[in-house]
This record gives sequence, structure tokens and C-alpha cells, in this order.
Amino acid sequence: MPDSPLYRVVFLSQGEVYEVYVRSVGQGGIFGFVELSEFVFDTNSTVVVDPGEEKLKSEFEGVTRCHIPMHAVMRIDEVAKRGHAKIRAATEGGSNVMPFPIYTRGKPD
Repeated sequence: MPDSPLYRVVFLSQGEVYEVYVRSVGQGGIFGFVELSEFVFDTNSTVVVDPGEEKLKSEFEGVTRCHIPMHAVMRIDEVAKRGHAKIRAATEGGSNVMPFPIYTRGKPD
């Protein structure tokens, strides 16, 4: 059993579905946002390179904490081991992924 839990977080960002692995997930200090920290990427130096994971590594390089809008999060799972982090189109596989609509009150009368 690992010394700290590992989470797979799937969220929607700019028309793409991100699947990342992190050690820490929480509400954070910004209302309406989920805070992700301690990103986990493959550190093995192999001949075969996954371009999707490399894109994620470069995008989150130097990021200590990331705040994702709560309505963009599709799923958070606690997992036993890390899989492949990836980015895919939101319409891949024939599914129509839509962010949950957020309604706010209008101006008071």
C-alpha cells in the first residue's frame, strides 16, 4: 500500500478531456474550485514516449497547485496504481461531454 493515496481526476478543459493522476485533491481556498496538487507522471526513461503524457507533463511542469472549476470535474477516483495520463477530444468515442451548467441569481430587484 502506498504511503499516500493516489487519485485519477478526469475533467473537461477547452473542449478536451484531461485524465491526470495526483496525490492530493481538495476543495482549496477558492470557492467553486477543486484543488489538485502533487501531480504524478511516468518518470521511467524508456525508448517509447507517449505524446499525450508528454504534453501533460509540459503543461503542468512547475505547477504546485491547480484549481479546476467544480463543474468541469467529471470524475475523481482513488486508485491503487497509476495508469496513463492522457488528453482526448471531448467527443471521442461518440460521447457528448457537456460541462454542468452553473446558474447564478440575477440582479436583485
